[in-house]
Amino acid sequence: MARAKDDAAPVVDPAYAVAGDVWRQMAEFTWSRMQRGQAFHALKALGLTPGHLRVLAALDPDEALPMGAIAEMLQCDPSMATWLIDRLEERKLVERRMLATDRRVKVVSLTRRGVRVKTKVLAHVFEPPPELLTLDLARLEALRGALSVLPRPDRPFRTHTHRPASARRSG
Repeated sequence: MARAKDDAAPVVDPAYAVAGDVWRQMAEFTWSRMQRGQAFHALKALGLTPGHLRVLAALDPDEALPMGAIAEMLQCDPSMATWLIDRLEERKLVERRMLATDRRVKVVSLTRRGVRVKTKVLAHVFEPPPELLTLDLARLEALRGALSVLPRPDRPFRTHTHRPASARRSG
């Protein structure tokens, strides 16, 4: 039976279909490696979640950010940011204090312990998974080139050092 013109299957842009497939593969690969990787276990051992890591990653060691700015960066409700920061403060990873120029504003900064934990966990996050290391240099460079044209976040993960964990251990 022939379809009426109104019942025709929607035409899908081939680039859209490929982009969707690429995005799905990137997400599946990343999530599966994160869940079984050392970063996840390091967070779990501290009683933390990926949301807590997002707060730690947003903070620079010598900078205090207002609670509202953190909620905005995380794109979450202020009450959720407060809950995350409460847990980090309980573990002595951040400290909260009033802004000297406006006592109504509370700012959050990393403690020394918070800097150490953030550095350690992010080193694990950025350690390339074994499957990626099986790709030859040409494929890795092509993948890096393709990803480099995508927009970067306003405030990407911040680390003290850009050397991978393996380089620090052996160097």
